[in-house]
Amino acid sequence: MALLQITFRSTSLHRKVPIQVILPSDNNNGRVAPFKTLYLLHGLRDNNTAWTSNTRIERWAMERNLAVVMPSAENSFYVDMPYGTSCFGDFGEYVGVELVEMTRKMFRLSEKREDTFIAGLSMGGFGALRNGLKYYNTFGYIACLSGAIHIFEYPFDEPERNVIGEDACFGDIKAAALTDRNPRVAAEVMFKKRKAGENIPYPKVYIGCGTEDYLLKANHVFADFLKTNGVDVIYEESPGGHDWDFWDAYIQKVLGWLPIEKVS
Repeated sequence: MALLQITFRSTSLHRKVPIQVILPSDNNNGRVAPFKTLYLLHGLRDNNTAWTSNTRIERWAMERNLAVVMPSAENSFYVDMPYGTSCFGDFGEYVGVELVEMTRKMFRLSEKREDTFIAGLSMGGFGALRNGLKYYNTFGYIACLSGAIHIFEYPFDEPERNVIGEDACFGDIKAAALTDRNPRVAAEVMFKKRKAGENIPYPKVYIGCGTEDYLLKANHVFADFLKTNGVDVIYEESPGGHDWDFWDAYIQKVLGWLPIEKVS
């Protein structure tokens, strides 16, 4: 197993960007099959080192011969940014298209939808849902831990919404709520295509949140919304807050839920 630090120039973000990659080194015990891959997203005010700094994701990936790609997305919520903002760049296209294509060129990663997963915590949970649902032909599995989906799920004038300025990256937040930068709208676009007769493959979804987390209601409501529309959803909650103790425990649940087996 190798832990790689990589910098490359992103077309979507118009600058050089860092990624961290956990890469199996034994080639699937001699098999030639490409590696299943998890694109793992960090939260607000963090970066691509967050998961390896705060969990044992490197060890757990090694046990499963799983490649893990961890990008940095600043405080973007992993959506395409309006021109003129301080965090300019199309972060949704970067995560949902460019990063996948680039890492598949760099490494022996499976190009199968059923072998390609996206997950994240808090802001990264929002990004995993939004981009996993928007790019449903790329990602077969989505995991959202303590997702910061209150940005659109709670009424804009509700004190429980509890934003600290992070919604500024959406520009006009009420206008953004009507676009597929809102995970609910991204899902509805997918639902409408299937209802119109298109053979749309819904991703499988896992949502987990702590019972002491102020985002609990938003995550529960969104899980119900997906279930009502025919998405295969696992929703779990247990005592815990918005912290690494909860995410450290639940990323192991996510790995157990994904279609991967331990090899050691």
